[in-house]
Amino acid sequence: MSGERDEDLVRRCLEGDRSAFGVLFERHERRVYNLSLRMTGREEDARDATQDAFLTALRKLSSFRGEAAFTTWLHRVTVNACYDLLRKRSRAPLLDRLPDHEPEPPPTPDHADQVGLSLDVQRALLQVPEDYRVAMILHDVQDLPYEQVAAIVGVPVGTVKSRLHRGRVALARALGVPVAGRPGPERRERPGAPEPSDGTRPT
Repeated sequence: MSGERDEDLVRRCLEGDRSAFGVLFERHERRVYNLSLRMTGREEDARDATQDAFLTALRKLSSFRGEAAFTTWLHRVTVNACYDLLRKRSRAPLLDRLPDHEPEPPPTPDHADQVGLSLDVQRALLQVPEDYRVAMILHDVQDLPYEQVAAIVGVPVGTVKSRLHRGRVALARALGVPVAGRPGPERRERPGAPEPSDGTRPT
């Protein structure tokens, strides 16, 4: 596999070398698939979202300005592909569609592979509101820093931390784990306090 930087591969692709995009696909396919699988809870949906994300990335590659890392930009495209797919499906059937075995991911390694999630946790994760869920997947599963998660989802870092806390509370409740009455250390706030305003979802 090419040792070129992502940004150099993007430049080559924009200059007409489509093989460069093939290298980007091989390099990032597994991470995109893992994010899509945990967002949608279904292998078929994850494959569809992965395909949609890469097709969108290829079509909109000229909009990548290099102001953030290519991985950040591609994550944003993937998150939007997952949101689009989830809007087409009702939430309830997703819980019944989760496989009873560990799905087969694409062959390239990814950090998320080392974060073991039981089927119970994966099912519970699907009950967490989507905005909270994506923050948890990006930060807790894919080990991305707060700043990168904020750049991907288009909200301030403080909102990312708030969503992580709320998501963890929602996950605990879905798992039937008792939740303490006060918020965790990420954000001290009144129970039920509104989430900070963060503008519209990135497109």
